[in-house]
Amino acid sequence: MGATGAARKLASAAALGGGGVSVLGAGLYGVLVAEAKFARRVIGNATSVPPDATGWYGRGRPAPAIRIALLGDSSAAGYGVDRVEETTGAHLATGMAAQADRRVHLRSFAKVGAQSSALADQVDAAIGTHPDLAVVLIGANDVTHSVLPSASVRHLAEGVRRLREEGVAVVVGTCPDLGTIRPIPPPLKQVAREWSRRLAAAQTITVVENGGRSVSLGDILGPEFEAAPAVLFGPDRFHPSADGYQQLASVLIPSCLAALDLLPDDESLPEPLRREGILPVAAAAVRAARTPGTEVDGTEVGGTQRGLRGRWVELRHRRRRPSTDAESPEHEEHEAASSGE
Repeated sequence: MGATGAARKLASAAALGGGGVSVLGAGLYGVLVAEAKFARRVIGNATSVPPDATGWYGRGRPAPAIRIALLGDSSAAGYGVDRVEETTGAHLATGMAAQADRRVHLRSFAKVGAQSSALADQVDAAIGTHPDLAVVLIGANDVTHSVLPSASVRHLAEGVRRLREEGVAVVVGTCPDLGTIRPIPPPLKQVAREWSRRLAAAQTITVVENGGRSVSLGDILGPEFEAAPAVLFGPDRFHPSADGYQQLASVLIPSCLAALDLLPDDESLPEPLRREGILPVAAAAVRAARTPGTEVDGTEVGGTQRGLRGRWVELRHRRRRPSTDAESPEHEEHEAASSGE
């Protein structure tokens, strides 16, 4: 079975409650279990609590504020850094405030070690804060704990669906390419890469089918990280460093702006010279999983959302914005009182 067919079948199995092992093969699943145990032993378990990025950003910028909920695992929480300004949330909120010229309130619900099954509780909490945008980073812990991909995708689908029903825009950073983790040796490295890419492709399909947009996070452990592991990986050689989290946020910000209709008009249409265009969702998902920073979002062709090969989507490679030094957040009691919100 080709990669496109496997991704489509895996997403379908998740939607129907299937097990998903047959899609990837029992042999591959068995090797992954061994790989996962080895990876956890070498990498170890995360023990420290990262700084909480919750708060107000964009000092002096006008209202109304953009309200962002950050959900997911240690990559969303910013595990491994010491200062709040080094977290994913602080980089994301600062960049959004600068590019949109708006105040931003970010609330982080991400938990170190979270698997996709933890999204239900995080979504419950996030909905209660009435965000404009939810950013979800999840999947790597499912791979290293050998969770069935269909189960991972099903939990993600439920979370995206509930957020969209509440009118929240959703951007999901898909499972990173775990084949670049230095502590995992070949041939297990190749197994991790294949498994994580298939999960990322299936995540893309289910996110789009449920009204969100996805962004490939190959950059989090992809070519840039492999080229400079001492700079972009943290001390455990698994979680990103402060520079790595800044890179991660820079990938997400353009798609977050697009989800809120805050990009310039001249970036509204796909650009063929940037290898952008309209494709069936499964084909786009496989391409995105192999190309870091690729955004996939639903669209229409001739007034219809679906063709013979499924949902139509736009595949985009958004222009990254210049990075800015991340702010430290103002806490709600101080900033809300001064702004009247």
